[in-house]
Amino acid sequence: MNKPNKPGDPASLTLEPSRGAGGADFSKVRSRASGSAQGQPTADFSKVRSAVSSTQSSTGSSGARNHTVQKGDTLSHLAKQYYGKASQWPRIFEANRNVLDDPDRILPGQVLRIPAAGP
Repeated sequence: MNKPNKPGDPASLTLEPSRGAGGADFSKVRSRASGSAQGQPTADFSKVRSAVSSTQSSTGSSGARNHTVQKGDTLSHLAKQYYGKASQWPRIFEANRNVLDDPDRILPGQVLRIPAAGP
């Protein structure tokens, strides 16, 4: 790269090769791409399907159940509905730490695990 024709103006830089001693000469370098995949057909995954199954019942062996959050739901309201006490909301929050970061931010459509009522 040569010095700029106008100092402070990057657009005036040129990429002319250096002339003189010590400059590398890359004029005879050629590039070529080759590989075994060239010309080979690509894999067709259009008919691949995925599925998840389980032998565990929907309530699970622990008696837990799922609840799909509706507009207006709060953890306190869910605790009152499932446990009879709004103060039990931390139990639901702790069981759902994998999907909830903040107990005040539950969103409609989220599926929460409701642990079985217990002592």
